[in-house]
Parts: sequence; structure tokens; C-alpha cells
Amino acid sequence: MKTHPVDIGGVIVPNNVFCAPLAGYTDFAFRKLCYSYGAGLCFTEMVSAKGLRYKNEATRALLHRHPSEKQTAVQLFGSDPQIMRAACESEALHDFPIVDINMGCPVPKVYKNGEGSALLNHPSLAAQIIAACKESGKAVTVKFRIGVSEDKKIAASFAKMCEEAGADLITVHGRTREKYYAGEPDYGQIAAAKRAVKIPVIANGGIFSEADAQKMTEETGADGVMVARAALYDPHVFAEIAEQKIPRDIRRDAEEQIAEMLPFYGEKFTVVQMRKMVSFYIRGMRGCAEYRKRLFAADTLGELRALLDEIFCERG
Repeated sequence: MKTHPVDIGGVIVPNNVFCAPLAGYTDFAFRKLCYSYGAGLCFTEMVSAKGLRYKNEATRALLHRHPSEKQTAVQLFGSDPQIMRAACESEALHDFPIVDINMGCPVPKVYKNGEGSALLNHPSLAAQIIAACKESGKAVTVKFRIGVSEDKKIAASFAKMCEEAGADLITVHGRTREKYYAGEPDYGQIAAAKRAVKIPVIANGGIFSEADAQKMTEETGADGVMVARAALYDPHVFAEIAEQKIPRDIRRDAEEQIAEMLPFYGEKFTVVQMRKMVSFYIRGMRGCAEYRKRLFAADTLGELRALLDEIFCERG
């Protein structure tokens, strides 16, 4: 896929292959790994504007950044324009140049609160939220789905609303809320959103390889792609899509993540998190089902590292 820098409201990111915000996974250590393989922009996990308002410690922990991160975007969710603006202007977000507004999360807990993809039902409120966040002086992006249901797809009109409200870039997930993460993305809807606006459009959904990224940009005319689950299976996918010759070393990657996480999270959380991450990394490897069982039985860092040695020694 052809790569190029992207201008997001005056913030220039090096290329148009983005790593999606993934709840429970895209912490600072994983983002650093994705950047090392060529991701042009990474996003924090989804952060609650209300959580920031009430100084929730778990919410603030999601904002921890590695010193090397200069342009990482924070993904914010909420449904009150003034609370969203206050979050953008808060000291907690001072060092984040880009705020991404979540208007695509499909999970019931978020949707029933009128947040995430529920805002697709209320474009006037969505516009107020975008405008309020833009008043903070941050570069503002919006990630949304093509509609709530298959019989009401609104990608083009919603994209136009985002642009008119002040968004600097949009990311369009080519599935409806009712589809969650299943099925082929709707290229036609993403293409319609691209035709409706002049701001950059990033396409999201079903991108697991360079071939997928190439097809997505050819079918939609999108200015770039956002990779989600594929990054968990193999962060090297960014190098593949961006056609960068960077060798992959899973054992080294895991050890570097551990080294980054341990001082911040402590051993217990680091072990639990890395059990999940390594289970993704060994997907498709011979014997991976048995290794996963043993991974999730590891309770200490010593046990985890011993198993990593065994797994990758056997691979030669």
C-alpha cells in the first residue's frame, strides 16, 4: 500500500497506517511496539470523559505514555459536550495533541449510556460534542461506524456532519453497530463517506494484511487504514503494510513489553497482561493450544519467562 504523511489539524504523523484503540490492549508498552514496526499513529485505550472529571485513578492510568511517544492520540468517549470539552482542556490531556472521539463502540454498557455508537442516532448532539472538543484547541478526529443497523446506513451524512462540526480527520469502521466485528466491511459506505468530505478519511475493518489494506484503499479511496485485531496477532503487520523491512523477533518483543510494564504496573498485572499478549502472538504456531493453557496457568514472571524460553527455543 502506498504510504504518506497525514496532516491532522496541523499535527503531521509520519504515515497513514494507524493502530486502532483497543480496550484492554493498547497501553503504552504495546503502542511502543507498534511504533517500532512502523505504525504512523497509535491511540490510547478508550478513556471516559466523566472518569477524568471525577479523577478516577483507573481512568488516568490509561493515559500513561512512554517518553518516546510524541503524537499518540487519546481516544475519549462521552455524551455531554461540556464534559468532553473539559476533558480535552484538562491537565491530564495536556500532552496529547490529538483527541479522537469514540462514536463507534458497540458494547451494550456504552451504547445504553448514549455514548459510543449510540451517537449515530443523534447527529446534532454528536456535532455539539465535536465542536466543543475543537474549542479546546486540540486536533480532533472522530471514529464512527456506518450506522446502527443494516437498514439505516448513514456514513456519508455522518461524515459530512463531522467535517462541518470541526473534525480534522475521520475514521470509518465499515460495519454497523449490530454487526460488531463480524462480516465483510461495507466498502461502498466508506467510499461514500470519503466522497462526502475534504478532510482525511481512514478506513477501518477487516484489515489483516498488506493485501487487505491495498484492497481497502483501492475500493474506497480512503487516505489510509486503521489496523485493529491484526495488530494483536502480529504487530509486525505495520511493517508489512507500510513495506518497511523490519525483522520480527517475538521473544524480544515480549521481553521488551515486560521490561516497560513492570515498573509501572508491578509483577501481578504485568504477568496477567502478558499472558494475554503472548497467547495472541503464538496464534497459529504448532502446539499453541497447549502453550496457551500453560500460559494462563503461569502466576509469576519467572514461570512466564521460563515458558517463553521453551516456546521460542523449540521454534529454533
